[in-house]
Amino acid sequence: MPEPLKPRNRARLREKDAARLRAAVEAHFGVAPWPEGAHVDRANTHEGDVLLLGGHIIGFFQPAEPEARLVPTVRVLLAGSPGKSFVTVDMGAVPFVHKGADIMGPGIVEADPNLQVGDLLWVRDERNRRPLAVGEALVPGAEMPKQPGKKVRNLHRVGDLFWTWEG
Repeated sequence: MPEPLKPRNRARLREKDAARLRAAVEAHFGVAPWPEGAHVDRANTHEGDVLLLGGHIIGFFQPAEPEARLVPTVRVLLAGSPGKSFVTVDMGAVPFVHKGADIMGPGIVEADPNLQVGDLLWVRDERNRRPLAVGEALVPGAEMPKQPGKKVRNLHRVGDLFWTWEG
């Protein structure tokens, strides 16, 4: 069993930094990750830096060049109604996504055609259209459906450490 998250060195984000991160997530996913003016904290864990709002992790930073990028959690996407940067999987793929598997082409029913390689995206099932996971596109969105091979790297899912942590 993985080691539980223990956020330490918790510090409040400056308002302008929180506003910049909020605007970036809203522009990419079409959903505000937290209310405007909310007090958002940043903390360190053995899995990397996380953003906290109250008792929940609302995002984590994925190391990338030239700077780390914020990955919103499924909890944030469930609270809003994201309208873009999605991949829809068939119901047969759902159990595998829940276990943390990467998303393979044959399980993809639909993908946002505007997705590019390296873009963050959210994974939804075809029946409920609710967020299941957050991932990174390995191929452009137009090339994802029904082609063999790995198409999305799973970064976060319902039930992982970021989902289950409560502060």
